[in-house]
Amino acid sequence: MYNRITLFRVERGLSRKDLAAAVGINPQTIGFLERGTYSPSVELALKLAAVFGVPVDTLFSLNPFPSLATQIASGGHRREESSDE
Repeated sequence: MYNRITLFRVERGLSRKDLAAAVGINPQTIGFLERGTYSPSVELALKLAAVFGVPVDTLFSLNPFPSLATQIASGGHRREESSDE
């Protein structure tokens, strides 16, 4: 499973400890998730997505995410922005 936890966490200025506290898990688990060595439960995935205010499929995917440069070049960032309206 692929994820963008690090991207969202750093963008929000959260430490692993802060994020772990927000969802009620050990900070080490955040590290395992970010490295892709641990797959979250559905409950944990939903909690993490809620912390960042994004749909679960924006944070997690079964396929690699395209690079941000590729998404911006293709206009993919507009879909996420427009979903907030």
